[in-house]
This record gives sequence, C-alpha cells and structure tokens, in this order.
Amino acid sequence: MNLRLIKLTKEYREELCGMIDEWKEDQTKNHTNGSPWTIFRNDPRDIDRYLAELEHVDEADGWVPDSVFNIRHRLNDRLLKEGGHIGDGIRPSERGKGYGTEMIRLALLECRKLGIDRVLMVCDRDNVASAKTIIKNGGVLENEFVNAEGVVEQRYWIDLRD
Repeated sequence: MNLRLIKLTKEYREELCGMIDEWKEDQTKNHTNGSPWTIFRNDPRDIDRYLAELEHVDEADGWVPDSVFNIRHRLNDRLLKEGGHIGDGIRPSERGKGYGTEMIRLALLECRKLGIDRVLMVCDRDNVASAKTIIKNGGVLENEFVNAEGVVEQRYWIDLRD
C-alpha cells in the first residue's frame, strides 16, 4: 500500500463533499458514529472557511494546536479523557481495505516528528474496526469509560519510544 498524508486544499473540495455526503448517509442508514467530528463541524461547500477552521494553531476556547490528519500536538484535560492525540476515520466505501491501519501508521510518524512519545487514541467500544487499527499499530487498552452521551469508549496508548 502506497499512501501518504497530505494537507487538504481547495483542489480536493469535490472529493471532500462526496466523502462527507457518503459518511452522513452511512450514519443515517447504518447508525455509524460521527467520528471524526472535525470534518463535520463546517460546511465543505464553503471551502475557504472549511480550510480556515480545519486546523487550530492557538489554544482559544479549549482547543489545542492540531495539524494534518487531526493530530493534536498535546492533550488538555478533555482530550486526555475523551479525544486523544489522533482523530481518524475512513470513508464508508473505502473501509475494510487496510487504509485505516496505514493512515494511523503514517500519523504516528508525524507524532514522532512533533516529539510526542506516547500517543493516546480513543474509539467507541462498538467500533471494532477502529480498535483493530489502533491495536495493529501498537495500541494497548488502558481502560473504558462511559462518555456524556452514554457511549462506552476505549482508551488506547501507543508507545513511540525506542
């Protein structure tokens, strides 16, 4: 598999809109989760605003700096409990093809570059595919908890130290 992480640009607007429409349809039909929330918080048809809001460089309003593939550069109290360092997700029609495992592997390389030596990833307990991709990348389950919406979530740590 020859994947690489790229930064979203205006040129990918149509692909982005198609992916989000497909994901929303999948949520409606199959009741799948809405992760990663970051891609749904703004309308991709307004691509300039979407791109401007996609990454955070400051820490206003409880956000922490993040970058490509929704890699959070550090954890605040909320992310330590619920969000983790990496937000990920695969377009429904492309699931089950190994992309998630490879995307996380690439994101972990970026985490190393950022100096993050232990990475927290969180997923819903019923999202077995996500848990498998985390485990394949070295994730070790620390615990489970029930979030504010009553969903059981799992917290996995990936040690990047050599």
